Amino acid sequence: MSENGETHRGIVTRRWTEQRWLIDNVIRSVGVDWDQPRTVSYNAPCGPEANADFAAIRERVKKYADIAPAFTATARRREAKARAAEEADEHVTARQNYFMAAIHYAAAQWTFEENSEQNVALNQSKRECYTRYARYADHRVEAAWIPFQGKALPGWFHLPPGYSGGRIPAVVSIPGMDGFKEASVSMYGDRWLTRGIAVLTIEGPGQYESAVLGIHVSMPNWIEAGRALMEWMRARPEVDPERIGVVGQSFGSFFSTIACAHEPRFRACAVTASCLEPGFHTIFEEASPTFKRRFMYMSNYTDEAAFDRFRETLTWAGHAEKIRVPYLCVQGEADEIVSAAAVFECFNRSRYEEGDHVIFVGEVEACRVTAGATPLIFHGGRYFTELPL
Repeated sequence: MSENGETHRGIVTRRWTEQRWLIDNVIRSVGVDWDQPRTVSYNAPCGPEANADFAAIRERVKKYADIAPAFTATARRREAKARAAEEADEHVTARQNYFMAAIHYAAAQWTFEENSEQNVALNQSKRECYTRYARYADHRVEAAWIPFQGKALPGWFHLPPGYSGGRIPAVVSIPGMDGFKEASVSMYGDRWLTRGIAVLTIEGPGQYESAVLGIHVSMPNWIEAGRALMEWMRARPEVDPERIGVVGQSFGSFFSTIACAHEPRFRACAVTASCLEPGFHTIFEEASPTFKRRFMYMSNYTDEAAFDRFRETLTWAGHAEKIRVPYLCVQGEADEIVSAAAVFECFNRSRYEEGDHVIFVGEVEACRVTAGATPLIFHGGRYFTELPL
């Protein structure tokens, strides 16, 4: 999109043009997980039965163009098994295969940066398979459509197995840039549902299906989305309106931070593998060039210079200061797409006044900040008052 709002097709960036050959060479060398452990994160919610699927995909993908076909072929095979099981009244087998098919169809969408016929078809297949999974799931799952600017944000609402009534705590789960709502809740043994917590898995402005539906990333959109999500959740008779939290992973950490900052009825915010660098120079200019192309699609930009001006508006500064509830961040010190200093600065700007903050830096190191006190970071067996960078 140009700055006057005119819509174009075809995303071209300098680094993608210059480094396209390098990406294929890297994939040929290290595989489909060259930029992040995507097959691991997609495998996890499916369970061990999907291990062979992802092992085969890792073997098949030798270049960027192989990604969508590899996932699509696997999705079709799983869908065929699910339909055969459904016809034979083997509902557990149908459940498992429909779930895995939905994950593979969604994964196949990742390389598409326009609402092409193929992207839309994959999205439809994903929805059909997940809807059929929901029919046979071991807990209640229903499609959620959150009213938003005359359209609707897509999601799935999950209630814990055995839920029999009453109001229970709930979380809104926001995936990352390359994540999607279908993978946010595990088929079995989900960390939230097994603890009696309801989950709304959502794709907010710009994320996956929202982009297909023409809802794009912007600061105003995510501020508004937080309020829309809260209103939807509070209207659910199963949800305790005083015990709703928000969680975000990767770029979802930024989105959930902004949502929480402007919706004080969220009771807590927890983020992992965060992306909290104002302006996001590192992920868009130093990490894989696929990230920038993906996010340009999410925000409806095709002109790189215009997008670079737009991304400078993406910041927690002036927003994190509004957070008044517990905020947990789990972050790796050696993360290659965000600096630990940026994460710590965001954390330090939030002002929870009723207790302590906790942030984890690295694998096990913890930092605790008590309101009004000097922040302490435990790292390498010693305490520091600022990051030991």
